[in-house]
Amino acid sequence: MAQVPWRWRMADLSIAMRQAGDVAILLPAGFINAHTVREFEEALEGLVRDGRYTILLNCRDLHYISSAGLGAIMGLIETVRDHQGDILLSDLQPNVFTIFDTLGFTQLYRVFGDEDQALAAVAPERKG
Repeated sequence: MAQVPWRWRMADLSIAMRQAGDVAILLPAGFINAHTVREFEEALEGLVRDGRYTILLNCRDLHYISSAGLGAIMGLIETVRDHQGDILLSDLQPNVFTIFDTLGFTQLYRVFGDEDQALAAVAPERKG
């Protein structure tokens, strides 16, 4: 069954989603803060409810993430890893990388320069 891309929009945040093989790719754009974190949580939780346990957060258009947004990610990591999945990060803007790095997320999650690198790491057999 083909996956239809969808986009969730709020004033300061939009979230696009698409599928690449077994990987669900979320593309948050804008700001994840106290006003928008619930929509971000709902997008992540919806993927897990649908049995999508390998999630790539492509952050190329994410300009800010608060501790609440980081908490939303932390809240699901155990569940996805219990199902042999993972949450990957790619395309972090310098200021967003600093937030993740300062709080130790770069030690807990695999961070990639771009989406292609992350997808190759999840499914190296696709290279050949």
